[in-house]
Amino acid sequence: MAEGHKKGLDTGLIEDDLISCCKKCDQCQGKSCTVGFAKKCVWDYIRKPQKEVLDGISRIPVTDFKVYDEVELETAIAHILKECKDCREDHTEDCIINVIRSCYEVGLVGDVHAYEGSALQYLMYMKENYPEQAGKIADVYAGL
Repeated sequence: MAEGHKKGLDTGLIEDDLISCCKKCDQCQGKSCTVGFAKKCVWDYIRKPQKEVLDGISRIPVTDFKVYDEVELETAIAHILKECKDCREDHTEDCIINVIRSCYEVGLVGDVHAYEGSALQYLMYMKENYPEQAGKIADVYAGL
């Protein structure tokens, strides 16, 4: 588990997306909010690249009710789906990419969906359950 992702991880893009999603609270809540938690995961990855975030999914602050920029979250989800290695059967829930995607998802739709290790399956799930957001995510994803 100490290995980084085989193709690397575009931490600069992810950091930019996280900054864009944040509405800038009066005082940063740090890892108590979904964006702050995702930022911490990325910063930890930069310091010591590891494929998984220890207990990452279970530590996402799902009771964070802050309002985030929806358009930026949709764009960020499309970007993180492009980072996904479509590992399918080798997928782990605590993969850093999955943890960050899940943080975005909590901010966008208020919940975490189990990921199957496939961007296409995820987009199909979103289309079925959140058609408006799915269309926007798919448009950005297709343009990347």
